[in-house]
Amino acid sequence: MIRLAGGDRSALGEIYTATHAKLFGICLRILNDRKEAEDALQDVYLTLWRRADRYDPSSGSPISWLAIFARNRAVDRLRTGKVRKGAVPVEEASDVADVQPRADALLEDAEQSARIHHCLGALEEPTQSSIRSAFLEGQTYAELSESTDTPLGTMKSRIRRGLAKLKACLETDPS
Repeated sequence: MIRLAGGDRSALGEIYTATHAKLFGICLRILNDRKEAEDALQDVYLTLWRRADRYDPSSGSPISWLAIFARNRAVDRLRTGKVRKGAVPVEEASDVADVQPRADALLEDAEQSARIHHCLGALEEPTQSSIRSAFLEGQTYAELSESTDTPLGTMKSRIRRGLAKLKACLETDPS
């Protein structure tokens, strides 16, 4: 979104590839017409191109922001009466699920994340960095073994033992 706000055309292509299926589904559900949904989706991306700088990362994820944007664009098309026969009444648009996570779910996720980072921080450094590299950066055991000059069997054992300690830490009562 930052790149798009700066005028990077390739960023719009990447955003489109990552989001068009979901956003089209939202538009189609509300408008109940493929052509109308396509038109609404085109409006979403045209407006996004012009107004990407209005996205505020603190207000939610980009996909949530775009989903709300797509929903509103489809509802606007219903309200203006530009929609062909077969579209659902505008009142039914309120039944489209809000994609924003609930506040209690966000708190729970934050607490769980803090707990994982706490437990991960309690591990010995080689184990901690190996687990972070494998599970957060996506490196394979073989890549880790090679980059740290550690035998593959040792790397697998280190991570397996570390995950067991991590699991035990997460299962203990945090209070």
